[in-house]
Amino acid sequence: MVDRIRALLTVIEEGSVNRAAVRLRITQPALSRQMQSLEAEIGGKLLERQTSGVKPTGLGHAMVKSMRPLADAYDAALAELRRQARGDRSELRVGYLISAAQSVLTPSLARLRKTHPQLKLKLHDLSPREQIDKLRTGELDVALIGQEGALAAREFYSAKLGSLGVCVAVADSDELAAQKKLALRELRGRSFIGIDEDQMPGRNQWMSALSKTAGFKPRFVVIVDGITNVLSLVASENAVTLLPAYFQEFSHPGVVFVPISDASAKWDFIVLWQRGKVPASTRALVHELKESAARFA
Repeated sequence: MVDRIRALLTVIEEGSVNRAAVRLRITQPALSRQMQSLEAEIGGKLLERQTSGVKPTGLGHAMVKSMRPLADAYDAALAELRRQARGDRSELRVGYLISAAQSVLTPSLARLRKTHPQLKLKLHDLSPREQIDKLRTGELDVALIGQEGALAAREFYSAKLGSLGVCVAVADSDELAAQKKLALRELRGRSFIGIDEDQMPGRNQWMSALSKTAGFKPRFVVIVDGITNVLSLVASENAVTLLPAYFQEFSHPGVVFVPISDASAKWDFIVLWQRGKVPASTRALVHELKESAARFA
């Protein structure tokens, strides 16, 4: 139907079926049949045939007003899809963890804007689960997700930005807060704050696996949603939680971030992106993210 609507708009612009047929590079009879078919589908006359040419009826004017924006949107969407098919994107939709934005994403985007100044960026602060879901529905192009992305890595292209160190968040009143570094074994017997698996799938299992290497099983006293809530409870409950090393650059009231000294304590930083022909802008962003993440390896 879009082709017939576009043909109607051309006929009205030209004021002549013959001239419109030439412009559209089809025969006049074929164009006339298209107009008749469109009028039959709408259920009324769209064009008034006159000796001087054709004019839109009232219904024709209404059709133009309603359908021109749709035809323009269709053309724009088609052009964008063709650009994507060529590996050329005018827009990049990026999901990210707010905790990773300042230390990893922000510097990466600053460098990307210098090499791709015309690129329109749409940034979405989302949990790992939300990022995976939006990748699956095609609403995101790239997800800066952390090791939780390992669960969905088979569905998309993926890259490990690096294996980051680990730190522990402790209350500033805790005796551990004065240490320059901590071994995992020093957290034995401590209360741990976990995070909702629906938001960060695999995060609690990761903490459990790290603790197991130090010979103990963590006791999760509370499971909450959102990193901010986790840190608030670390401060109020005098509990601990394990986090990627970039949190050492953060500040949170009542919380201190102490590096973990165990060489085996690592957090994989993962980025996912859509399969298919990869746009140059996506490749460039992945490269810049690797550069930024390397600071914490």
